Amino acid sequence: MQPAPDEARRDAAEDTQWSRPECQVWTGTLLLGTCLLYCARASMPVCAATMSQDFGWNKKEAGVVLSSFFWGYCLTQVVGGHLGDRIGGEKVILLSASAWGFITAATPLLSHLGSAHLAFMTFSRILTGLLQGVYFPALTSLLSQKVRESERAFTYSTVGAGSQFGTLVTGAVGSLLLDWYGWPSVFYFSGGLTLLWVCYVYRCLLGEKDLILALGVLAQGLPVSRHTKVPWRQLFRKPSVWAAIISQLSAACSFFILLSWLPTFFKETFPSSKGWVFNVVPWLVAIPASLFSGLLSDRLINQGYRTITVRKFMQVMGLGLSSVFALCLGHTSSFCKSVVFASASIGLQTFNHSGISVNIQDLAPSCAGFLFGVANTAGALAGRRSRGRVPGRLPHRDHGLLDVCVQPGGSHQQPRAMHLPGVREGPAGGPEPRPRGPLADRPTVPEDPAPSASGTALSLEAPCSWPSV
Repeated sequence: MQPAPDEARRDAAEDTQWSRPECQVWTGTLLLGTCLLYCARASMPVCAATMSQDFGWNKKEAGVVLSSFFWGYCLTQVVGGHLGDRIGGEKVILLSASAWGFITAATPLLSHLGSAHLAFMTFSRILTGLLQGVYFPALTSLLSQKVRESERAFTYSTVGAGSQFGTLVTGAVGSLLLDWYGWPSVFYFSGGLTLLWVCYVYRCLLGEKDLILALGVLAQGLPVSRHTKVPWRQLFRKPSVWAAIISQLSAACSFFILLSWLPTFFKETFPSSKGWVFNVVPWLVAIPASLFSGLLSDRLINQGYRTITVRKFMQVMGLGLSSVFALCLGHTSSFCKSVVFASASIGLQTFNHSGISVNIQDLAPSCAGFLFGVANTAGALAGRRSRGRVPGRLPHRDHGLLDVCVQPGGSHQQPRAMHLPGVREGPAGGPEPRPRGPLADRPTVPEDPAPSASGTALSLEAPCSWPSV
């Protein structure tokens, strides 16, 4: 008696999955790869202030360089996922990492090619965005094919924790290198480590034949045979697919908006606070929170709970409960409570790694990379929109709503108070809030403050590059 087609396909998929030792090795390797991804991504924000002084950039020009990363990042999400589904996510990751590592390490050399520093640096950032845009869709494709369903949440959460760790490493080590050896050393550091990581993966984890085959497929543009042809029309007619796309968009949008506004909120509400506290503590909390969410999710599935129920629970925690803590930020006058609320909100948002990020792998394992690329493109566009010149409303406990506008690249303008009761006209004809309560003696925020090398530039740009995407 012949086995059913679905059972045969399931058995074939299980044969290609990693064993427990292989999964552990690849998880650690991909964790380091994600860390290096964000080290390379955050190098420019760390060096932006110093480079602006050396090259004579103003705030607008520096903002163009910093925000140009997203111009390329949004374009290769779908391509990266599709290639991962066809030739293997690990090969796509290795090829893209070798390219972005080389570009990052060569960035200081571009400044010596001519006097058009702005054009060269912008071009470098666009290329970096194009190459890094394939990483997470290819990673999703890889894990959907190689990791068991009951272990995906912890594996993805562990790998995703590298984003916070990489940004912290660049913020700490990069700031020291910047002070000691100048801004080129930061690019040499992150780019050189990435190239060493590529050499390790190529020599120890991937065979030369597999990589040559992948390069041949890319050069000839020939599709790799699969078990079945993916029914795209039927796929996008399913409500669950659109729910996944909308959830990813919502998660990315709320994540980017919170990270964009958080440093500005603390600087304006608590001007005497230490920047390293609210720029570092939330990300330190997010690392164990991400690992805990993965452990909890896999444990619940192994105890017999339905997979879809666990995914929904994690998504409620990642979107719903984290939003509650974010809303509490505008209703407290205590700096300590604000840090706790911010840390809780950002930490709970890592539960999305065990929710929608792996739910896409459950929905369509054979085309998870493509589907994640579509969803992450929507999230990246929403994040780019929220990081650009978009007016927002920050709840202020003393004079209502402040209309704030963030420039691309991290600089912000002076808050413009709305015409509300209790507000009098300023000397220039514009509205001027009348301080009351504990903020009566707080200093006025200067217009368009210059970002520091290790403070504002990193806190406003580097975290906003995360999709957990």
